[in-house]
Amino acid sequence: MDFALSEEQQAIFDLARDFGADHIAPHARQWENEGTIPRELWARAAELGLGGIYVGEDHGGTGLSRLDATLVFEALAMACPSVGSFLSIHNMCGGMIDKFGTDANKARWLPGLCSMEKVFSYCLTEPGSGSDAAALRTRAERVPGGWKLNGTKAFISGGGYSDCYLVMARTGQDGPKGISTLLVEAGTPGLSFGAPEQKMGWKAQPTAQVQFDDCIIPEENLIGEEGRGFAYAMAGLDGGRLNISAGALGGAQAALDATLRYMGERRAFGQTLDQFQALQFRLAEMETALQSSRIFLRQAAWMLDRGERDATRFCAMAKLHVTDRAFDVANQCLQLHGGYGYLADYGIEKIVRDLRVHQILEGTNEIMRLIIARALLAERD
Repeated sequence: MDFALSEEQQAIFDLARDFGADHIAPHARQWENEGTIPRELWARAAELGLGGIYVGEDHGGTGLSRLDATLVFEALAMACPSVGSFLSIHNMCGGMIDKFGTDANKARWLPGLCSMEKVFSYCLTEPGSGSDAAALRTRAERVPGGWKLNGTKAFISGGGYSDCYLVMARTGQDGPKGISTLLVEAGTPGLSFGAPEQKMGWKAQPTAQVQFDDCIIPEENLIGEEGRGFAYAMAGLDGGRLNISAGALGGAQAALDATLRYMGERRAFGQTLDQFQALQFRLAEMETALQSSRIFLRQAAWMLDRGERDATRFCAMAKLHVTDRAFDVANQCLQLHGGYGYLADYGIEKIVRDLRVHQILEGTNEIMRLIIARALLAERD
């Protein structure tokens, strides 16, 4: 097995890292304070092909693999995990439409998505159904010429900010087979939003409830086949889990890089911190944790690209392992900064706050354990 990146993959990583360093990192703290991301950033990202990573070139995308995408989101998270993850969610929507949408769906929605003239949000979670996503209650009923949508989605990144909302709604029976995927555009009568959520981290990206009150949408806004929405959502989550893992990895790497610099400058008891053997051991452990996580993540992405039977289990294992290790590394980096790590000026406390939610999003790490255990038991039987 070849673990080295190809020249093209290294170029993808370098492009995303440089974009983040130039256009995101210098503003990350300001955007966090403002609680929003300037729309101009997305136009710049789209110029580099980052608006439709999974979308085919015939609709304006770049057609990258899942492995390529982990490189993009790891690199962007080195500048700001919150901003990089928001772009990941937009791309997850694009990947779902490209993979499962009809030809008409693709022609209508994907060009604007890839150019990022329209920013997309993913709407699955509800106030009463987080981990148990198949129990969602938002309902779409057929009406002449389209659908009438009622319900509420919670914790939606881009709620009130995005232009389009990819919504999982119940169109039939209880359970996963009664769920479909519909596209709701901003400005649709009956679409409204809750107040911006006050969060521990990911403060740059606006988050709010998305509410549907007799929201009428056209028939053609059904994405793919009726009753297949839950399957589409779960397939999207495999890739989403890889991207959330990549974002955690990039944030933790940035924290470790900053810590290495700090320990070479900060002096105590007559020498720099990096000369204390006990602290060197901690650096070695953190580096090992990140490198092992990187290999695990890329293996899972490789399996998803190949359509391997165990890909979902490996995506769950990667998400569990990488996000836990990454948060632990970032937290240790804060500790090694001492009191300075607690100050916003040094940037470490922001990374710690941002990475905490990566252990919750795209399925909590408790649910990842459940997916892994069920796969093992099914294999045994």
